[in-house]
Amino acid sequence: MTAPARPNPDALLASLQASEARARRGHLKIFLGMCPGVGKTYAMLRAGQRERAAGTNVVVGIVETHGRTETEALLNGLETLPRRAIDYRGAQLGELDLEAVRARAPRLVLVDELAHTNAPGSRHAKRWQDVVELLDAGIDVLTTLNIQHVESRADAVREITGAVQRETVPDSVLDLADELELVDLTPEGLLERLQEGKVYLGDRAAAAAQNFFQESHLAALRELALRYTAERVDRQLRELRAGAAKQTVWRSGERLLVAVGPSPFSTQLVRWTRRLAAAQGAAWIAVHVEALSPLPPEDQRLVDKNLALARELGAEVVVTQDADIAAALVRTAIQHNATQIVIGKPRARRVLDLVRGTLVDRLLRLGGKIDIYVVPVENRAPLVNLAHFDHELRSGANEYAFVAVVLAAITLGGALLPTNYYLGTGLVYLLATILLSLRVGRGPVLAAGVLSALAWNFLFIPPRFTFRIEKVEDGLLFGTYFVVALVAGQLTARIRAQAVAERRREGRAVALFQLTRALAAARTLDEAVFAALRQADQLFGAKTALLLGGAPESLVPHFAGSLALDEKERGVADWVLLHRRPAGRFTDTLPAAAAFYLPLVREDRAIGVLGVAVPREQELTLAQRDLLEAFARQLALSVEQEQLREASEREKLLAESEKLHRVLLDSVSHELRTPLAVITGSLENLVDAPTDLRAALVEEARAAARRLNRLVGNLLDQTRLESGALRPRLDWCDARDLVNAALDGVRDELAGHPLDIVVPSDLPPVRADFALTEQALANLLLNAARHTPETTPVFVTAGTERGGQRVFFTVADRGPGFPLEMRERLFKKFERGDAAKAGGLGLGLSLVRGFVAAQGGEIVVGENPGGGAVFTIYLPHQTAQPEPAAE
Repeated sequence: MTAPARPNPDALLASLQASEARARRGHLKIFLGMCPGVGKTYAMLRAGQRERAAGTNVVVGIVETHGRTETEALLNGLETLPRRAIDYRGAQLGELDLEAVRARAPRLVLVDELAHTNAPGSRHAKRWQDVVELLDAGIDVLTTLNIQHVESRADAVREITGAVQRETVPDSVLDLADELELVDLTPEGLLERLQEGKVYLGDRAAAAAQNFFQESHLAALRELALRYTAERVDRQLRELRAGAAKQTVWRSGERLLVAVGPSPFSTQLVRWTRRLAAAQGAAWIAVHVEALSPLPPEDQRLVDKNLALARELGAEVVVTQDADIAAALVRTAIQHNATQIVIGKPRARRVLDLVRGTLVDRLLRLGGKIDIYVVPVENRAPLVNLAHFDHELRSGANEYAFVAVVLAAITLGGALLPTNYYLGTGLVYLLATILLSLRVGRGPVLAAGVLSALAWNFLFIPPRFTFRIEKVEDGLLFGTYFVVALVAGQLTARIRAQAVAERRREGRAVALFQLTRALAAARTLDEAVFAALRQADQLFGAKTALLLGGAPESLVPHFAGSLALDEKERGVADWVLLHRRPAGRFTDTLPAAAAFYLPLVREDRAIGVLGVAVPREQELTLAQRDLLEAFARQLALSVEQEQLREASEREKLLAESEKLHRVLLDSVSHELRTPLAVITGSLENLVDAPTDLRAALVEEARAAARRLNRLVGNLLDQTRLESGALRPRLDWCDARDLVNAALDGVRDELAGHPLDIVVPSDLPPVRADFALTEQALANLLLNAARHTPETTPVFVTAGTERGGQRVFFTVADRGPGFPLEMRERLFKKFERGDAAKAGGLGLGLSLVRGFVAAQGGEIVVGENPGGGAVFTIYLPHQTAQPEPAAE
C-alpha cells in the first residue's frame, strides 16, 4: 500500500498566502518626490529590505536604477522577477510582467515609476492600471511618483517649468494610497547630486540643469509637493477628528472661520479675515448659516455676493442651516478644526438679544477653546431699534390680522360667560396661542401670547378692567400662563419651521439621490445628460443647457438641452469654461445674461458648462445654487467617466492597430520578399544555366512576377476601396467573356484542377464593370486553386434568377469548406480560413466583396452539396435595350 504524499510546506504556504490575498485588498504606499533624483527609488528599496528582514514575502516587479550604484546595491537579496519583453518597432522593451507577479502571489511587490506608459501590446496602457489590478488581487504595492505627474498638479507644473506632462496619474489613484511618504530634498542638495552625475549623466545632465532643474523651478516644485502632502495630512486629520469621541478643536495649525450674513458689512469682514489669514499663513472658511425661514430676495442677493467674494479671495465656502447661529458656527468650526472665529461687532441690539444674549455672548459661552475675534464695522446704534427685528419675527399683515380676529372671537365668547369662569377663558387663550403657532409665524405667535395675557388680565381676572391682580394665586396663575403661552407658542413655531427646513433638506437629498440613480442607470452619456437635464427642468422650473468640450472653440451644446443659446449666451459659457467660475445671472460677472452658468470641473480641468435659466420673476436661493453645483459635480463625474471609457477604448484600439500594423508589415514583407527572391535567383542563374533550363528559369521568374503583381494590385485596390476612390464603369458585358477572361488570368494556377464550366448560351448581356467583375471571379478561382487538393474539380456557373432581375456567377470547389461561424468574417480584411495554406495576406475575399458591392451586388458563401465551398456573386440585371436603327 502506497503512503500518501506529504504536502510541500512551501507550496502550502504559497497557497495560503494566495488565498489570503484574494480575500483582502492590497495596501498601497507611494513614495512622492518633487522631481527625478530626490531618492524615491532608493527609499522604496530600503523599505522593501526592511520588510524582507521582517519576514515579509517581497519581490521586485520592476525597478529603474538608472545605473546608480547605491540604488543597485539595495537590490541584493531581493527576488527580482524577469521583465516581459515586448517587440516595438524593431526594439525589445521590458515591462512589468503582470501575470508573473499574480502567479507568484507575493505579499509585497515593488513597482517603480507609477506614471509610466506601457509599451503597445501590454494589457494596460498605464502602469498605474497594473498597480490597481495588483491591489484588487490582494497584493501590497510600494511605488514611486513625482509631483509633476499628479493629474491635478499638471497644469501648475506646466506654468512653473514650461514642460507639458504627457504621463499623469489620476488623483483618484492617489486616494487609494494607504500611505504617502514624501521624499524631500533641498534644491541645493538636488543640484549637487545632478553635478555629481547621480541623476543624469553627460550632456543630459547639462541640459537638465539649464532647463527643468533650475533652482527656482525646484523650489516651486518642492513647495507643490509639500503642500500636496500637507493637504492629505489635513484630510486624514479631519477624518480622525470625525471619529473622535469628544469633539473639540485640535490646534495642529491655525484655521480661520468668518461668519457671513445678509449685511453690507460682511464684505468688510471677509476682506479683514483674508488679510488676517494671509498674515498668519492660515487657511480660512466663510460660513453662512441659513435660518429656518427663507431670507428676503434682497438679503439673499447680498449673501450670494459676500460668499462669492470670499470664494474669489480663496476661502472655502460652507453653508449650513440652524435656528441657532452661534451653535451652528461653533459646530462648523469643530468640524473643520477652525481655531479662530471672526464675527462683526453687533450694530444694534435686537429684541430677542435682550432675552437670550447677543451672538458674541453665545459664542463666548459655546466656543470653549476657540478664539473669538469681534471686528467693529459700524458705530453702535440705539439700544432698541425696531428696524432691526430678526427676520424670523417678520410676518405679513394678514397673519397679524388673523391673530387679532381669533383673539377677538375668544374675548367675545369669554364675555358671555359668568365672571367666575375666567380660568376657563385663560385656558382657551392658551390653547389658541399654541394652535396659532401651527398656522402663523413666530412674530404673530409672540404677539398672540402677549396680547392674550394682557386681555385675560384686563378683561377677565378680578378686579376686571384693570391690570391689578389682588389674589396671589391669580398672580401666579397669570405669570405661569404668560410664560407657558410664550414658550409653548415659540417652541411649536420652531418645530414647525424645523419641519419645513427638514422637508427642504429632504427634497434636496431626494433630488440628488434621483440624479445619482438616473446617472448610474444610464447606459450612455446621452441618456445620463437627458435624465439630468429633465430632472433639473422639473426641479427648478427652468430651462437648461449643457455644453461639452475642453476649450471654447470645441464647446458644443448637447441636444438634450431645453435652453436655446444665442451668441451672447455662448460668450458667457465660453468665459465660464476658461475661468472655471460661475457667471451670468445672480452673479457679479456678466449679470445681464439670461441664464446662470456653472463650470463642470474635474481635477482643476473644465470639461463643460451647465446653464440654467429660471423665469425672470424667480430667484435662485443659495440652497438651490448649492444643489445646482451638486448637479454640476455629478454631471462632471459622468462626463469624465465617459471620457475615460472612450480613452480606454482608444488605447485598446491603438494597441490593436499597432499589433495589426506589425502583423501586416511582417506579412507584406514576407509576401513581397518571396517572389522577389524567386525573380532574383532565376535571373542570377539564367546566365550560367544550360540552355534546356533557361526556359524553366524564365517561367519561374514570370510566375513570381505575376504573383508580385497580384499582391501589389490587391494592396492598391484595397486602398482605393477604403478611400472611396473606386468608381465602377458599368457597361454591357457578355457573361462568357467575363468567365473566360478570369480563367485566362489564373490558368497556370488552375493547371492541376479539372474545370466544369456551365454558362448558358442564351444568357443575355450583363450590365457590369468588366474589369472589377473579372478580378472578383479571378480571386475566387485563385482561392479555389490554392486551398483545395490537386486534381479536385472547380465548378464555374452563371445564369439569371428572380425572373431575370439579377444575374449570378458561382465558383465551387471540393475543398474542406467553411464552418458557419467563419463564413461572415471571411470577407474581412486580413482574415484567413482556419485550414488555409501559408502565404497570402487575406485580402482576396475582402476585395471581392468590395468590387461586387461597388456595383450594387452581393456575395455569399455556402456549402457545396458534394463537399467543399461555393461562392456566389449576385449582380442586378435588366434586359438590354436595343439600339435605335440608324436613319
